[in-house]
Amino acid sequence: MLFNSIDFAIFLPLCFVIYWFFLNNNIKYQNLFIAFSSYIFYAWWDWRFLSLIFVSTAIDFYVGKKIYISKVKKIRKKLLILSLFINIGLLCFFKYYNFFLDNFVDAFSFFGLSFEAKSLSIILPVGISFYTFQTISYSIDIYKKKIKPSDDFISFVAFVSFFPQLVAGPIERAANLLPQFHKKRIFSYEIASDGMRQILWGLFKKIVIADNCAVFVNEIFANYSDYSSSTLFLGAVFFAFQIYGDFSGYSDMAIGTAKLFGFHLMQNFSFPYFSRDIAEFWRRWHISLSTWFRDYIYIPLGGSRVSEIKKIRNIFIIFIVSGFWHGANWTFIIWGLLNAVYFLPLMFLNKNRDNLNVIAKNKNLPNLKELTSVIFTFFLTVIAWIFFRSENVAKAISYIISLFDLSLFTLPQIISPKIDMIYTYFMLLIFLIFEWLNRDKCFGLDIKTYRSKTRWFLYLFFVVLIMFFGVFKNDTFIYFQF
Repeated sequence: MLFNSIDFAIFLPLCFVIYWFFLNNNIKYQNLFIAFSSYIFYAWWDWRFLSLIFVSTAIDFYVGKKIYISKVKKIRKKLLILSLFINIGLLCFFKYYNFFLDNFVDAFSFFGLSFEAKSLSIILPVGISFYTFQTISYSIDIYKKKIKPSDDFISFVAFVSFFPQLVAGPIERAANLLPQFHKKRIFSYEIASDGMRQILWGLFKKIVIADNCAVFVNEIFANYSDYSSSTLFLGAVFFAFQIYGDFSGYSDMAIGTAKLFGFHLMQNFSFPYFSRDIAEFWRRWHISLSTWFRDYIYIPLGGSRVSEIKKIRNIFIIFIVSGFWHGANWTFIIWGLLNAVYFLPLMFLNKNRDNLNVIAKNKNLPNLKELTSVIFTFFLTVIAWIFFRSENVAKAISYIISLFDLSLFTLPQIISPKIDMIYTYFMLLIFLIFEWLNRDKCFGLDIKTYRSKTRWFLYLFFVVLIMFFGVFKNDTFIYFQF
């Protein structure tokens, strides 16, 4: 079930009505209903994987309680390892089995040895990377005595499977989300209306921005040898906005939907393309994942409080793992490596925390230095995204080499349909204007301080844009593959 589908347009209001009008006075029934609704939501893709998420949930619930009550450090450690082994083992099997197998066979072939092995036709369960990381952090936090385990199995099931953020995040920590299932939720018109604004903005980013860009991205990347360098660069820029609109659009819809049910989810994107350096970009891009890697891998490795050599090691580990998390392909690993290379000079010069504030704060426009920094950072990001989008490393390198040609200084070629391309330019301009105007807010349509007439005019404006310029044929989100 997709957020931009007719199915969800029926599912969401139905859940909302039952949740608030029939179950409003009973937290246990509300949590049970959330768990039930979430499993229906997940089963819409493939009911066979319901057992997978249930088993993972049950194991972590049981192990978490055992870790907490155990007084013997060795036993607590063994229980944590058990939880990690099961969760990571399932993730690796479904997501990386064929990748490791194929590379193992290739390694034998490189040395002139023959090794036969059959790949398995494994279906990747939607959202497995997201809910697995959520349950892993739960077990680790209990082990570190940062949180207490849940005593309510239904609440824990609802926490793990919470349908707004189940399949593509944000990756919530138990310390933030789980207590919300134990407290009475009171309906708030202000919060609900804010949620609807965020859902509307997310739909605009997904259906209008991401899916319109996707039309031209698919054409350019599939036939990159036929186009000029300037057109190839345009294709890479379009992909940058496609993946941002796709994923942050989903996150906005997830966060907005959660607000309708009285829940607060963490901000997952904070206007990353206005970043002035790569370090700032990673503080603003996929925040729930970036902070997860920081807290559970980078800091335990010593973070920045170690020798220079170990600092470099830690940076490369964190970015390589981030790349590998996104998919079983060398393109993702190189994408991670490239971002590590981008990050290192900032770390060596102690400039990785220079830009912690909002760009051009209390000003209408950035100064020349800020603008130059934003453009340069965006250029570096676009180059890295080419690896992310390409089918394999060879095509990515070929694409990048083709960029550096005299035709880079020519106008990009017109790609049919011409009128749709013009509309896409126009939509991107509107998108960037609203992102810039609200860059110090939580999302681009965070206009609760505007006058009522202005708000309703903008609501109608974006609804019209979605209806007339939205792409309704694309029925996938990029991040569902992760």
